[in-house]
Amino acid sequence: MELLGGKTTGTPISETVSTRLQRIADLAREAPERAFLSLAHHIDLEFLREAFRRTRKDGATGVDGQTGAAYEERLEENLQSLLDRFKSGGYQAPPVRRTYVPKGDGKQKRPIGIPTFEDKVLQRAVTMVLEAVYEQDFMPCSYGYRPGRSAHTALEDLHQGLTAMGGGWVLELDITAFFDSLDHSRLRRILDQRVRDGVLRRTIDKWLAAGVLEGAELSHPDAGTPQGGVVSPCLANVYLHDALDVWFEKEVKPRLSGRAFMVRFADDAVMVFSNEKDARRVMEVLPKRLGSYGLTLHPTKTRLIHFRPPSAGREQPRASGKQSFDFLGFTHHWARSRRGFWVVKRKTASSRFGRALKRASEWFRSVRHRPVAWQHQKLVQKLRGHINYYGIAGNSEALCRFLYEVRRLWRKWLDRRSHKARMGWARFQRLQVRYPLPRPVVRRGLGYCAANP
Repeated sequence: MELLGGKTTGTPISETVSTRLQRIADLAREAPERAFLSLAHHIDLEFLREAFRRTRKDGATGVDGQTGAAYEERLEENLQSLLDRFKSGGYQAPPVRRTYVPKGDGKQKRPIGIPTFEDKVLQRAVTMVLEAVYEQDFMPCSYGYRPGRSAHTALEDLHQGLTAMGGGWVLELDITAFFDSLDHSRLRRILDQRVRDGVLRRTIDKWLAAGVLEGAELSHPDAGTPQGGVVSPCLANVYLHDALDVWFEKEVKPRLSGRAFMVRFADDAVMVFSNEKDARRVMEVLPKRLGSYGLTLHPTKTRLIHFRPPSAGREQPRASGKQSFDFLGFTHHWARSRRGFWVVKRKTASSRFGRALKRASEWFRSVRHRPVAWQHQKLVQKLRGHINYYGIAGNSEALCRFLYEVRRLWRKWLDRRSHKARMGWARFQRLQVRYPLPRPVVRRGLGYCAANP
């Protein structure tokens, strides 16, 4: 089913909900300057059922500890209560539970806010309405958390753009703590341009002011939106659409002397310029532009890179550092094709590679005493996820190396299960016949890699 310019995922949504969302989308497309005063009436019991269906049931629990399964036991009663409180203004947004996940090379940690399950359902419903409006405004340079778009489509379009331009000057953008820096008052002014429905806006304000519970300490930050909340990616796209996308496409590009394009996935973005002077001009004014939205660029991670093939015969690079860049977990670099031409290739970024192996080792250590059949089943699932993301054309060497290292780690921790039953390589090879691991098969084009057992 096609909806709002992209394909929906999962089973088809109800015809009534689909019709409502399409109606909102049509109105938003027909009147780009229109501010919607009435949207909450579209959210009824059937709408909440669809939001519940789209909400992950096995995710981490929020501050109340309620699981998706427990909520589903009295689903109709719970959804009706949620709807009544939402419409009457009696809904109280609970604080999010803060946890941390590894960031970058694993030495730092990223804060994640986990809402309650009921909060996730309502956030999903509001997000569905907001997406119906803003999908008509968002620009092609935006890829993150949008229907019909993914990290793979962003990577492919970046690859095609670099190839068509023969490389250029790449400006890597790294916004410091974006999700913690999002200015609430500025976000409200941006939302005023398109969404003025009182019920929706009061609910969004409650989420922004709900607070964060870390251990026993409750805090109420005056900026930011919890990374991990269902509505946060949509609000982030709305904010950066106004702060970055519109500015780059409508104000910056018309003033450039050469070609340029941008690829943004949530708060990760790269700008590519054919002309060095254009790139340096934008790099100079970019901090002021983002600063007006309360955002700052990381002083060392934001950098300009001369990214052209060594045989291009153009001017020598004046940018310092290595002439490759990382984006969405891949290092982009120039290399010779089999026919001898210089082409843009992508390989798993070393930081992501090392972090994945570290997490694998920790997991093997924690489950080494579990049955081998159980370990194999879980490991296959994890490897398929890794392969399906990193299995793009040109990355087969890194995939094969990753699978080899994972096999080595599995044998290592199986060997430490007991002092008596050692797991040498010969025995481990016999075990792999019974419990085979996925093999990478790289696809071309958009291509991800299909994992075959």
